[in-house]
Amino acid sequence: MTAAATPAPSPATTGEQPGVRLARSRRNSELSLLLLAMVLVAAYGATVEANVLDTVSPDFWVPAAALGLVFLGLHLVIRWLAPFADPALLPAVALLNGIGVGFLRRYDLARATPAEREDLAIFAGTGGRQLAWTLGAVLLAAGLLALMRDHRSLSRYAYTLGLAGIVLVMIPAVLPGRFSEINGAKLWIRIGGFTIQPGEFAKLALLAFFAYYLVRKREVLSLASRRVLGIDFPRGRDLGPVLVVWLISLLVLVFEKDLGTSLLYFGMFVVTLYIATERVSWLLIGLTLFFGGAYLAYVLGASVGGPFANFYDRAQIWLDPFAEPYDRGYQLVQGLLTLGTGGLFGAGPGGGQPTLLPEVQTDFIFAGIGEEIGLLGLSALLVTYLLIVERGLRAALEVRDSFGKLLAGGLAFTLGLQVFVIIGGISKLIPLTGQTTPFLSAGGSSLMANWLLIAVLLRVSDGARRPVAAGGVASRPSGTPPEQLHGAPTEVIRP
Repeated sequence: MTAAATPAPSPATTGEQPGVRLARSRRNSELSLLLLAMVLVAAYGATVEANVLDTVSPDFWVPAAALGLVFLGLHLVIRWLAPFADPALLPAVALLNGIGVGFLRRYDLARATPAEREDLAIFAGTGGRQLAWTLGAVLLAAGLLALMRDHRSLSRYAYTLGLAGIVLVMIPAVLPGRFSEINGAKLWIRIGGFTIQPGEFAKLALLAFFAYYLVRKREVLSLASRRVLGIDFPRGRDLGPVLVVWLISLLVLVFEKDLGTSLLYFGMFVVTLYIATERVSWLLIGLTLFFGGAYLAYVLGASVGGPFANFYDRAQIWLDPFAEPYDRGYQLVQGLLTLGTGGLFGAGPGGGQPTLLPEVQTDFIFAGIGEEIGLLGLSALLVTYLLIVERGLRAALEVRDSFGKLLAGGLAFTLGLQVFVIIGGISKLIPLTGQTTPFLSAGGSSLMANWLLIAVLLRVSDGARRPVAAGGVASRPSGTPPEQLHGAPTEVIRP
């Protein structure tokens, strides 16, 4: 008598959507785009030296070549560990990272005296440190790809990641100002000469938890109690999760004194909730809660002061920065003037005055670059960011499990929201924030966290584009134990 064969997991039990995909790796396309990106970075560096030094040094190509070797190493890792990943992600991020390193070296040249410029080492100053941080960030991304052979394995640690994210968010708030405050925002941990921004890593941990939680609870959160103007609104008893995250975001706004971080955390939860439930009402509730809370904080800052005073001051600067153009409004005024000076085509790489703009290497790097490459150049950078977000959303649409859809969609939106928050601040669309421009600004925390974000998107897109075997089950990634492929999704999808 023959024993009955154990049936393979069906799409219904794993939360996957059946389909058939052809095996097509696009690694050669990725390599070609990566080489093109490095050529553009080298051309940018040569133009900077021509304008600043009136000559092009023989080793102008060294930073681009060093970056190219680093990114080539990651390309080989992707070719081995994630051969079906989206081919546009790595080249787009490499271009942004390379332009950031190139501008920071241009900033070093601007700060040096004319006698020092010709002898300024390629790997010295802020640009050299950013190059080193890039190496560390790419190694971290490669390590994550090696450890996480399937994105669904993150669901096993969802609650641990959620707790870790909350702790990372709250640490700067409870530390004394001398250990956590820079430029009025308490977002850092400062010990001696070492600084780290834990909130950058917290967003990744919290988003993994949000995706896991919402996959399990989306059916309950999708229930409607009443219909108003054609929009189904949720039951009052289901507002608990949104209110909890809203309170946490208000605590961040008040005690960490930063609107951007508060908006980032709350925004990524509400959008992930919308992706999970497809209820527009959650977006309306989220926007109402956030703007209502921000207005309340502004009113309390004007009347009570205390922990609300910092937000009130920032809002006042935003409303009229020219009221005190040489005092509180100086940074924002200089940023607006810098963008205006750049005009449509800019002064050319190396032709601006970045030393006149405070914090041009971090908060205002987009304005500093804009002075030199103009509106057209900034538009190209924004399109590059938009491409990364679009590829992340495409991975979310194509991946076959619900956890991956929420994870990739949330990560893509978070990156786009962070770009909006920082560019909105320097262009006076919203109050100034303490956020950094992804992949451009100087600093290791933001760079490492955002490269980890890209690594997760690469892993999800690899799972989405991987060919489907008979029965609608994705072929197993190289080196992935079978239990990682089938065990985790079942736990994630089961309500």
